[in-house]
Amino acid sequence: MSSTTAPRARSTAGTDGTGKRREGRRSRIVAAGFLLPALLLLGALVVYPIGYSVQRSLFDRSGSSFVGLDNYLALFTDDSLRTAVRNNLVWLVAAPAVATALGLVFAVLTERVRWGTAFKLVVFMPMAISMLAAGIIFRLVYEQDPDRGVANAVWVGVHDTFAESSVFPKARPLPVHPLKAAGDGAFVTKEPVRAGQPVRLPLVGVAPAQMPEGARPAAPPAGTDPGTVAGTAWLDFTRGGGGRPNEVDPAERGLAGLRIEAVRDGKVVATATAAADGTFALPADRADGALLRLPASNFREQYNGVEWLGPSLVTPAIIGAYVWMWAGFAMVLIGAGLAAVPRELLEAARVDGANEWQVFRRITVPLLAPVLAVVLVTLMINVLKIFDLVFVIAPGSAQDDANVLALQLYRSSFGTDADLGVGSAIAVLLLLLVLPVMVLNIRRMRREARR
Repeated sequence: MSSTTAPRARSTAGTDGTGKRREGRRSRIVAAGFLLPALLLLGALVVYPIGYSVQRSLFDRSGSSFVGLDNYLALFTDDSLRTAVRNNLVWLVAAPAVATALGLVFAVLTERVRWGTAFKLVVFMPMAISMLAAGIIFRLVYEQDPDRGVANAVWVGVHDTFAESSVFPKARPLPVHPLKAAGDGAFVTKEPVRAGQPVRLPLVGVAPAQMPEGARPAAPPAGTDPGTVAGTAWLDFTRGGGGRPNEVDPAERGLAGLRIEAVRDGKVVATATAAADGTFALPADRADGALLRLPASNFREQYNGVEWLGPSLVTPAIIGAYVWMWAGFAMVLIGAGLAAVPRELLEAARVDGANEWQVFRRITVPLLAPVLAVVLVTLMINVLKIFDLVFVIAPGSAQDDANVLALQLYRSSFGTDADLGVGSAIAVLLLLLVLPVMVLNIRRMRREARR
C-alpha cells in the first residue's frame, strides 16, 4: 500500500508545480498584453526621440557629415552656450532652495495664524496661472517706467522718501542767456551780480507739463532795493511760439523751487529758493559782487528705479517670478507632511524647555526631511527645463544674459540660422543633467517603500 501511495503523491506534486508555472506564464503574458500599448507609446514618444537626438548630435548642421563630439565641445566654447550653462547652474542652486525654504516657512507659520487656510489659498493661487501668463505679468511688474512697473514704483517711492529728488531735470540755459556751464552739471552767471540791479536767470529744456504744481506766471525781476540782490528765475519758453529771450513774457512761468547759491572765491556765502513766481532775494552784504550758481542738484536726472531686466539683474528677477509661482506648491506639500508630524513630540520638546526655534530646527525639520527632499528634487528637475519665463520676461537686449539651456535649445533648433546638431547636443546635455536627479529620486522612493 505504501508503494502505490508514494508515486501518486509525486505525481500530484509534479502536476501542481506544472500548473503553477503555467499560471505564472499566463499571468506574465496577460500583463505584457496590457503593458504592450504603453510600451509602444513610450518607445515612440520617448525612446526613439532620445536615440535620434543622440545620433543627430553627432552630425553637422545639415546632417550629412559626421562630426563626432564637436557639437558637444561647442557647448563649452561658444559664449552664449557657456552663459546658458552657467545660468542653468544658478537656477539649479538658487530657485529650488529659495522656493523650498519659503514653502517651509509658510507651512509652519500658517499653522499659527487664524486665517491660515485663506493665506495658503492666496500663496498657492499662482500655481493656477500658466508660465506664459506669469511671464507677461512679471514683464509688466519689472517695467522700467515707475508709472507702469510695480517694482520700480515701490522702489522709487522708497528712494524719494529718503533722498531729495531734482526739481528740473535736463533744464539748461541758451547761449544768449546770462548763464554758462560751471562743470558737474551746474550753471553760473557770466558776470558778478550787484545789489539794486535786477538779476535774470532764464532756462529752457523743461516741458510745461513737468513744471511744479505750485508754479505761477513769472513776475518781472524787481531788484531795485539796494539792500538785496533780487531777480527772477523762469522758464524762458512760450508755448505756441513767440516771446523774447531774456525777457519775462506773460505766458512764461516761474521756476518754483529752484535753488540759487551766491558763490565768492569758490565758497557758498548765501542761498535762496525761487518762489512760485520765480522771484528770489539774497542779502546784499553777502551776495553783492558774487556769482550766482544754480547747483547741479537742480538738474540731476530723476531717479528712475532699478533696471530689473538689465544684464546684471535679469536672471535674479526671473528667478523671483519662478519662486512666486512655485513657493505655493512647496508650501502645500510641506504642509501635508507637517500635518502628519506627531504633536506629542513637539509638546514634549516644549515641556523640556526648548524654544520655538529649537523645536523647528531640531524636531520639525528632521521629521520633514523626506518631504523636503521630494519638493527639492521635483523643483530641481523643473528648473533644468525652464524656458517659458525666460523667453517671455527677458527683453531682446538682455536675453543673451538670461539665456538658459532650454531657451538655447529653442534658439539653436529653430529659425533661419538653426543648427540641429548643436540643438540635439543641448537636448542630450539636458537629459544627462536630469538623469542623476531622477536616479536619486528613484532610490529615495525605493528606500521609502522598503520601510
